[in-house]
Amino acid sequence: MLTTFYIYKLYGEKTMSKVLIIGGGAAGMMAGIAAADNGNEVHLYEKNEKLGKKLFITGKGRCNITNACDMEELMKQVVTNPRFLYSAFQMFDNGSVMDFFEENGLPLKTERGQRVFPQSDHSSDVIKTLQSALEKRNVKIHLNAEVKEIITEDGCFNGIRLKDGVVTGDACIVATGGLSYQSTGSTGDGYRFAKEAGHTVTKLSPSLVAVVTKEEFASELMGLTLKNVTLKLIRGKKVVYSELGEMLFTHFGISGPLVLSASSYIAEAIRKEAEIPVIKIDLKPGLTEEMLDVRLLKDFEEAKNKNFKNSLDHLLPQRLIEVIVRLSGIDPEKKVNSISREERKGLVQLLKGLTLHVAGLRDYKEAVITKGGISVKEIVPSTMESKLVSGLYFAGEVLDVDAMTGGYNLQIAWSTGYAAGHAIY
Repeated sequence: MLTTFYIYKLYGEKTMSKVLIIGGGAAGMMAGIAAADNGNEVHLYEKNEKLGKKLFITGKGRCNITNACDMEELMKQVVTNPRFLYSAFQMFDNGSVMDFFEENGLPLKTERGQRVFPQSDHSSDVIKTLQSALEKRNVKIHLNAEVKEIITEDGCFNGIRLKDGVVTGDACIVATGGLSYQSTGSTGDGYRFAKEAGHTVTKLSPSLVAVVTKEEFASELMGLTLKNVTLKLIRGKKVVYSELGEMLFTHFGISGPLVLSASSYIAEAIRKEAEIPVIKIDLKPGLTEEMLDVRLLKDFEEAKNKNFKNSLDHLLPQRLIEVIVRLSGIDPEKKVNSISREERKGLVQLLKGLTLHVAGLRDYKEAVITKGGISVKEIVPSTMESKLVSGLYFAGEVLDVDAMTGGYNLQIAWSTGYAAGHAIY
């Protein structure tokens, strides 16, 4: 079936398409720019009073625009449906994103982990750059304009319904985001639009979010940050996730960069009602068990007349010692020179695998992204067009695609937004 905007006049001249975009976030703004570059009349509808509300708080207000890794690594960092994104990434990759912002007057910098930020460290500059690009292309921006309904007829997009009436158009790009940070306007409108148009929406859950744990000692350690530790997720005998980095204990469990990334795999297990992996934290990843045992022997020799509870000062942060002593099962008052080889072996295993069990995830208010969304089986990967409704497109977080932290989710937004806008003539 031909979409309504692939209609040419009898003598071959192309007619201009009227493109309606719902959502003024990263994907929506990039879609607007790409659609306008094709000579379309573009209208962008944003229900907030300004564009880019979620972008504004991204990366703690600094906006991690993308990641400067190679394509292979970019694909590896996509957790859900990476193959679906291959065409969009090829069309508008991370290099294209960086070029776009620098060519539009926003200097960038690359930091640890290949994360790309504006040199100014202000997300507001990213939004200003996008807004300026939209204005240069005469994209009509409609603020405080909440779309109530998408109108379709005979399997084709026909228009949108606003509070004060209907707007007709040739094509529509839905870029409404997910359910995370609902104060920014991400209230799941896109999922409703998709369902009403006949699409399947997969099970949704918060992701890239802090983890609630069953162990009480996590709350005892609230505020303690551990750097250069390895966090593993283990299901049965299989390591599902393993990464070195930083984490934080909280009043409900654990958070921090390592935990946010791990939460993506936990969310996937919850979504699929699979066995939830167990968390193991290697407090001394730079040492093998044998090397750590040698280190303990050395420390114990220096503290041989001390009680066990006073012997770990050189090995662990002070606040962690009491918890480790308790979990080890070794009498805190026991003299170090009386600790048996078996007790020491158990202590080594504890330090190499401090165990936490998942009680759940924090909710959408704290989640960076939403896992789940519109089934990609019903979307054309190269154009983001619906396979069910001609002229209807979806881009960004509303789709069932997501990735790790580090600029990858914004790259998905830029690439899918560009693919959708670029496809419309």
